[in-house]
Amino acid sequence: WWQQNRRKQWYQRRVRGLPALDIVKKAFNNRHEVHSSGEIVKFAQGGCPWKEHLYQLESAAGCEGQVKYVLYSDSLGSWRVQAVGVQGEGFKSRKPLPESWRGVRDEKLSELIGIPECIFVHATGFIGGNKTEGGALEMARQALQM
Repeated sequence: WWQQNRRKQWYQRRVRGLPALDIVKKAFNNRHEVHSSGEIVKFAQGGCPWKEHLYQLESAAGCEGQVKYVLYSDSLGSWRVQAVGVQGEGFKSRKPLPESWRGVRDEKLSELIGIPECIFVHATGFIGGNKTEGGALEMARQALQM
């Protein structure tokens, strides 16, 4: 029973990752349509395990470390901008969201950065949120310039 269960779990993990690879590959290949630099990748929705696939795709394309931010929608329809982590470095981000934004929320954040409908930026700068896709994209665009 134990060995059978173990094989089943291994198979489920392998199969579950295959659709994610296709989703990440499509978003990676379209990254220049999101931002001309290719440093922002956008997924149509969240919940996709993207990190390892992104690292593999960057390596295969010879552009390791290029993507700085990933955008995706959350379960409530808001959007997230997440800083891509440095591979193998735990919680270190390639380009965290700007320090002046960190820990600021809602209208105060919108006023600070000039982007409407901001929700938050985490105190460490690894993730932020906006009520709209366009707002999250603008957050990522501005962060790239800082």
